[in-house]
Amino acid sequence: MRNTKAKGSQGERELVSFFNMNGWACLRAAGSGSTKYPCPDILAGNGHRRLAIECKVTKDKKKYFSRDEIDQLKIFARMFGAEAWTAVKFAQEPWYFFMLEDLEETSKSFVASSELGTRKGLLKEEIIGI
Repeated sequence: MRNTKAKGSQGERELVSFFNMNGWACLRAAGSGSTKYPCPDILAGNGHRRLAIECKVTKDKKKYFSRDEIDQLKIFARMFGAEAWTAVKFAQEPWYFFMLEDLEETSKSFVASSELGTRKGLLKEEIIGI
């Protein structure tokens, strides 16, 4: 568990650095996932756009988001006036950013896959327009 959490935190820090190095303001939200209030993993903005991002890092080819995670992200994004996105880093692949509508829905969760990333995901350079 600790290693998984550390991998996720490291991935979030990588994205924060990327956004900041490319002229965006970006921060990791402390306590995301462990507070009773809706809270994404990362907030990023450039004066024109605001992104609320739920991040996952996995060695698998699929990553699941619980319905609650997606609902909380939607609530926060709506209240904050941000676009809601998920970002997944699959092993040996780039980060893929997914609009919530593009995630595959199951009876209990939402799924992002490596294959879906190549079809519908945006790369980090694309999400910021470079």
